Amino acid sequence: MKFLLGLFVAALLFIGGVLIYVYGVLAPGLPPLTAVTDYKPKIPLRIYTADNTLIGEFGEEHRDFVPINEIPDQLKKAIIAIEDARFYEHGGIDYIGMTRAVLATATGSMQGGGTITMQVARNFFLTHERSITRKLREILLARQIEAALTKDQILELYMNQIYLGQRAHGFSSAARTYFNKNLKELSIAESAMLAGIPKNPARHNPAVNFDKAKERQILVLRSMQKHGDISEAQYETASKEKLHVVKVPSFESHAAYVAEMVRQNIYAQFKDDAYTMGLKVITTINKDEQEAAYESLRRNVLAYDQRHGYRGPEAFMTLSSDAAVRDDGIDEFLQKYPSSEGLTAGVVTEVSAKLIKADLSSGESVEISGEGLRLANAALQAKAKQDLKIRPGALIRVMQNAKGNWLITQAPEVDAAYVSLNAQDGSYRALVGGFDFNRKKFNHVTSAWRQPGSSIKPFIYSAAIEKGFYPATLINDVPLSSTAEQELKWDPRNDDGKYDGPIEMQRALAQSKNVVAVRILKSIGASYGRDYLPRFGFELNKQPLNLTLALGTGSVTPLQLVGAYAVFANGGYQVKPWLIEKVLDAKGTVLFQAKEPATPTEESRVLDARNAFVMDSMLREVVRSGTGATASQRLARHDLAGKTGTTSDAVDGWFAGYAGNIVAVSWMGYDEPRSLGGREFGATVALPIWIDAMRHALAGKPEIARAVPENLVNVDGKWMYLEYQDGAGMKTLDMTELPPVTPPPEQ
Repeated sequence: MKFLLGLFVAALLFIGGVLIYVYGVLAPGLPPLTAVTDYKPKIPLRIYTADNTLIGEFGEEHRDFVPINEIPDQLKKAIIAIEDARFYEHGGIDYIGMTRAVLATATGSMQGGGTITMQVARNFFLTHERSITRKLREILLARQIEAALTKDQILELYMNQIYLGQRAHGFSSAARTYFNKNLKELSIAESAMLAGIPKNPARHNPAVNFDKAKERQILVLRSMQKHGDISEAQYETASKEKLHVVKVPSFESHAAYVAEMVRQNIYAQFKDDAYTMGLKVITTINKDEQEAAYESLRRNVLAYDQRHGYRGPEAFMTLSSDAAVRDDGIDEFLQKYPSSEGLTAGVVTEVSAKLIKADLSSGESVEISGEGLRLANAALQAKAKQDLKIRPGALIRVMQNAKGNWLITQAPEVDAAYVSLNAQDGSYRALVGGFDFNRKKFNHVTSAWRQPGSSIKPFIYSAAIEKGFYPATLINDVPLSSTAEQELKWDPRNDDGKYDGPIEMQRALAQSKNVVAVRILKSIGASYGRDYLPRFGFELNKQPLNLTLALGTGSVTPLQLVGAYAVFANGGYQVKPWLIEKVLDAKGTVLFQAKEPATPTEESRVLDARNAFVMDSMLREVVRSGTGATASQRLARHDLAGKTGTTSDAVDGWFAGYAGNIVAVSWMGYDEPRSLGGREFGATVALPIWIDAMRHALAGKPEIARAVPENLVNVDGKWMYLEYQDGAGMKTLDMTELPPVTPPPEQ
């Protein structure tokens, strides 16, 4: 009896001691509950197209905040069924489960995470240390949270805060990360798979360990069925549903260069807070035009690359004779060579003249034969050079065609860029800064200073119009060395080696006659021509003060060039490119709103309306009958205008043009400048990109007929000023005769 009494007293003393420790020591040291009562989640910076398509997300945590009343019931039931079936019944602590967890922890076992409320307490306030002290603090905090918040508020915190792998915090972010869906689009099967992740985000990550995630999903579904949340039939359907997990989180539009431009702009204003305060940035980018531009650029870069032949495998590895060691070695080797949007890296395991077998970075083993080997046929021959030959251990690139067949390809060395603007207000429509942002983050649109080649000629012609030239002016298309040009040490030639003698300016521009452009600049003066360029947005110090200026030996960026052509497209106004339409905070409050686009005012006019109109007519002729004629043939429009550009030795290829108020520039070249090839021109490398992108951009848009400015007259299909300038000053055109030719044809 005394023993039992002593045991009872000891028990009371122990319990008393525990209570004193809990309420006297632990409770006073608990953190305040403001983190949950005034919840401010770290929501990343998100960037969208004008039509609300997500194109970029920046922040250490991928997170959304979704109010509890907007979370689907099936997802809430899935979470409660597997994590805390009595959530709406207990006061924050499931004492039976708590006792089991405490005992398990004391014996060194791994035990469950307790109630949802306790998990909220741990996630917000505590470490993941496994100790009785931490468990007691967790219990105290859970009771305080239950007293301060409703059950729905607690569940809302849990569902928006919990970590779910792949940098995703909260179920909304996880839904996008793993299934590229919003919460309302999730099926029961998908909801159950997400609900199974919190117990162990590493082990149950469906993108990394699908089999384990599937086992956990079945457990969740069975628990839901047990608690009456779904029927047996729903369980059977959901358990057999084929799930499509996104292996690498992707965005809804390929606009990585745009997203990076916006990120830099927003960071400059908000610094590190930009990545946590939930800013939403709406750009002027049009999703469909952006996708068309991206696809066009990649397709045409690959077409160029393949017509210049196979360069051989990117690298080689030695394959082990041990299958397990070999497989591990291949996996490790392929990690050094990431795939590039459809160009998948693979290691050749078997090879013959008619068949290649390869293990891919995606985990697949594929066979390539027939047409799929065409690009690399030379590399499969017995006499192929060692660095070209495909052999076991070779790193190759493959892609699938429309029929799903595998083809040999290669990562291109050449790069390209495309940008389009609204010619009236300067807003961006589409921008692709290079072939692959993940491979090369350098934005060629904004930062690549390249020679513009013949795409600069229209601006020299425009300067000449201000000096009294007009489309019918005759210029002598013969080498300068064949006339009295002895003072010139430089003798420019036409690309095709053909010379037509006296030729009208309009035809000379359409045919991109080099000699004519140089003669025009020589006539008006190199200094005048150079000083004329800044009105179009070109930098004066990037242009040479000599006659090579006429052939584009200065430097421009694609962005400068598209802005310059916008002046011709909109009737003579300079527009400033702009990208950000609106910035909102996490609550939807507008922090910045761009001014409503307006028709350009006379304050922004940089070119006489007549000059812009005449140049437009000449640029339309380029596309109608000249070096850009392929555009008219393929797009079947009459309002297209533009100019090709090819630099010396075909180092750069350009096309700049416009229609329907959209002005766009495409470019192709090597970052380490070298020739694109003796048979390549702006018309073969850049124009196809422009055509394919603009075909989509112009679809359904009516052709635009420009109003004729005052004081212009059309004579034999060519426009000229009613007033013109000659050596004696301004004169009025006598309609009975053409104005004098300026300068006279040189014999």
